[in-house]
Amino acid sequence: MKRLILEKLNLKRASGTPVALVTELSKGRQTLVDESDNAYGANLPSNITIIVKNCLLADSNSIIEHDENAYFVRSYNPPIELYIVGAVHITQSLAYIARMAGYNVNIVDPRQGFANPDRFPDLKISNDWPDDYFKEIHLTNRAAIITLSHDPKIDDPALEYALESPVFYIGSLGSKRTHSKRLSRLKSLGFLDTQLSRIHSPIGLDIAAKSPAEIAISIMAEITNVRNVTLKQQGNVSR
Repeated sequence: MKRLILEKLNLKRASGTPVALVTELSKGRQTLVDESDNAYGANLPSNITIIVKNCLLADSNSIIEHDENAYFVRSYNPPIELYIVGAVHITQSLAYIARMAGYNVNIVDPRQGFANPDRFPDLKISNDWPDDYFKEIHLTNRAAIITLSHDPKIDDPALEYALESPVFYIGSLGSKRTHSKRLSRLKSLGFLDTQLSRIHSPIGLDIAAKSPAEIAISIMAEITNVRNVTLKQQGNVSR
């Protein structure tokens, strides 16, 4: 790898910018392609650049055959952000399961008695109210937001930001009755049914979960399922 390519790749990764390294296998020439279609290095055919961007969107590595040439695409994406609103018992299990799955976990709860380093060592914690916290966060389609506090004063503001964002997953703890009341509150704020349908609630896959740890497993399973389906739709690339 040429020094300039390596330096540019390291800069992109350090800044959290998704970037793909494309290697023309027969000649060893390399090109970097980012999510804005900016290319650095050897020139690529335009249709190859499109496929490379799809690979990047789909978090996929791939070999592309084109005009008797083969290109290896290696995608470098930052970790997926998981924002957990509500530092409850389920959160204690979910945070570590998510981190093992490669997610960057962020816990948001203004109640310091719940959200503190003693209960969540080595994790990112914010004691801001969600409406203050999320107005400073740039939410992308590489993020998921779930609300677990079961307190509308904490959960609803987070859902408002989530519904206005491109995050790939929104989930909220509560029974069908609780969720119905939640939808009514959000509708009164002007949210449409098409927007509200993005909220997964009752949260998690139906695995008859009972304990906080089991519920955490069901939530992570649902997030994983939605993420993989979204990747396929976005990139149209098999993983």
